[in-house]
Amino acid sequence: MVRNGTAGAASGKILEDVKPEVIYFSEQDGKRGAIMVVDIASPSGVPAVAEPFFLTLNASVKFRVAMTPEDLMASGLEEIAKKYQ
Repeated sequence: MVRNGTAGAASGKILEDVKPEVIYFSEQDGKRGAIMVVDIASPSGVPAVAEPFFLTLNASVKFRVAMTPEDLMASGLEEIAKKYQ
């Protein structure tokens, strides 16, 4: 896609649909890569983020779960700690 000049348009279309909060392009394991932050409200939203990359770019995708400080405060961590002491 890079050689034939279509990578930019294809990537742009995906990013318009996925709407990442932020994205950084980088090298990963010797290949083109990116680190992207996306808010996915439920697990059922994962295919809408991953499939465009699979189908359009034949890309590999890895997901990492992250939370804001507010999410952490609402997690009930204290109760979990008491239960599993």
